Amino acid sequence: MRADGSDFAKVIVLGAGAIGSYYGSALSRGADVLLVGRKGHVDAINEGGLEVSGAVEGSFPVEASKELRQVPDDSLIVLTTKAYDIVEAVNGIRGLLKPGATILVLQNGLGNEELVQALVGPEVKVARGLASTGVEFLAPGRIEVKLVRETVLPNTEVGGRIGRLFDSCGLEARLSDTMDVEIWRKLTMNCVINPLTALFRVPNTEIAVEGLRGVRRGIVDECVEVAASVGVILEGDLEDEIARAAASYSNVSSMCQDILKGRRTEIGFLNGKVGEIGRDHGVPTPVNDVLTALISFMEGKEWKQMR
Repeated sequence: MRADGSDFAKVIVLGAGAIGSYYGSALSRGADVLLVGRKGHVDAINEGGLEVSGAVEGSFPVEASKELRQVPDDSLIVLTTKAYDIVEAVNGIRGLLKPGATILVLQNGLGNEELVQALVGPEVKVARGLASTGVEFLAPGRIEVKLVRETVLPNTEVGGRIGRLFDSCGLEARLSDTMDVEIWRKLTMNCVINPLTALFRVPNTEIAVEGLRGVRRGIVDECVEVAASVGVILEGDLEDEIARAAASYSNVSSMCQDILKGRRTEIGFLNGKVGEIGRDHGVPTPVNDVLTALISFMEGKEWKQMR
């Protein structure tokens, strides 16, 4: 271990799809990494390495497996499964975890880290991280990085240690003292970009148009009111910030990718969660409720590819 204490014995990416593979490839520059993912992806990586193109280029000879059989002492587990798979994924490895293991939750949604902590118990350290890098899954063994952004981590002992590891591997990390605000701001952005791009089946840039400003504003206003009802104050013109961010993001959102592939989405952990908390606190959320219903209807069906 280096003097700064940032090294982990092993970095295990649990749920190595697009974003998990990106983090695994980057962390492999300075850590011993194992990607745990689907069979086709795993087989392709083990045969020819992980091919990364776009904003990051390279072939990464990362170890990959379809299942996790052991977790060495002092390991970092980067959890990048879909939010709805938390219980199954964590229960599947809980018996392998030893005191001192660390889990970094890199997922969309709200309350994910609390759920993980409840499943693993107090002897395992759990931290929430927020990823903004845009990545698309091209084919087994191949991902494309559309844009690279910082990872936000809590300004705690465990967050600092993870941050030092990230920095040593060329990943930009920012430590925050207000993770509750950071999480709600990211949630609000996801509640705008993900369902709208999925409904229209377009890249993120296309939902930044003036014609959708009223819809974006409706989503944001409800998120701001619900956040305030639980004591989180979101300042600034979030709708304008999100529109400008979307205009610069040429990638296809994870929810849009899921809809195009006929898969389940994380709508229940985004707009659906906003609606749930709103009902608990007497805050109406009609716009988010409609988006939740529409995306839920679209899940699991065959839809035409984007133009």
